[in-house]
Amino acid sequence: MTTAKDLFIIAMDPERPVGQGDLSLALAGAELIDLIDAGAVAVDGDRIVPGAPPVLDDRLMSEAAAGLTRQPPYERIEDWLWRRGRDLSAAYQATLEEDGELTRRRSGRLPFGPERVEPVDTPAHRRSAERWREEEPVLAALASAVGIDGEQSGDEPGFDDEAVTTVVAVVHDALMELEAVRQRRSIEKAAFANVWRGL
Repeated sequence: MTTAKDLFIIAMDPERPVGQGDLSLALAGAELIDLIDAGAVAVDGDRIVPGAPPVLDDRLMSEAAAGLTRQPPYERIEDWLWRRGRDLSAAYQATLEEDGELTRRRSGRLPFGPERVEPVDTPAHRRSAERWREEEPVLAALASAVGIDGEQSGDEPGFDDEAVTTVVAVVHDALMELEAVRQRRSIEKAAFANVWRGL
């Protein structure tokens, strides 16, 4: 399992609901960190510098690597997160369902109750849960960024790699920007409704 798949499975917990937009940005960040770990990319300032095309055994990670900008000036991390993150959580859900890692179940006793997706007890799911229990720093940081806090201590996780630190920081910035856009839209919607009520 990749960090992104681990993060997606952790985010499936109904007690910790995560917005799809937030999760998609964090998944794109997780993919980028895995590409750094695989030696497929390096980070130069705020730019993603691709290396030799990697051989990856994960379809979504291969798509992420194939989508890198390979001509200078290279893409900024933030721009890549927004571009790659578009509908990424839906892509992960579809892939994990196809791979048998997720299943659809009806909640409640009635056969026509609302349907929900939940993880299947597989070796990959158990590895994700173990990584979460062990408070793996990257997974913990990305989960925390989207509002999932486990048993982790209040200390900020430290990373050995400066590139990973940069990516996690940019993910945080992108999530704050997304929240600001939501708030602005909410205010505009409320103002528009007030105008109509005043007519």
